[in-house]
Amino acid sequence: MPEAMILKGSCHCGQTRYEVSIDLSKIISCNCSICKKHGFLWGFVGGEQFRMLSDERNLTSYKFNKHVINHMFCRVCGVEAFARGKKPDGSMTVAVNVRCLDDVDLGKINPMPYDGASK
Repeated sequence: MPEAMILKGSCHCGQTRYEVSIDLSKIISCNCSICKKHGFLWGFVGGEQFRMLSDERNLTSYKFNKHVINHMFCRVCGVEAFARGKKPDGSMTVAVNVRCLDDVDLGKINPMPYDGASK
């Protein structure tokens, strides 16, 4: 059974850096309007499993649709390395853009499809 691994990730220019404990066997590929256009692969973790390694002042946020998810973009290169939101119970969740994780072989990722377009 796969387990969580501690990985580092960043935006393209490196101004946004983070560390995350994530299980790469539970990745999704969403077909909503923004995920489809960007080609995101998401891994969801609790807020306590995610740690910023860089200054958050380098980030800007974008909300759309129901305005409940903060899509976090690097102000320098524009890459969305992660997004933040809350679960129904109010606890923090972080969606990590798996394509931004260091040393991950994307060919070994088997993402589950998620129909975000109908939500």
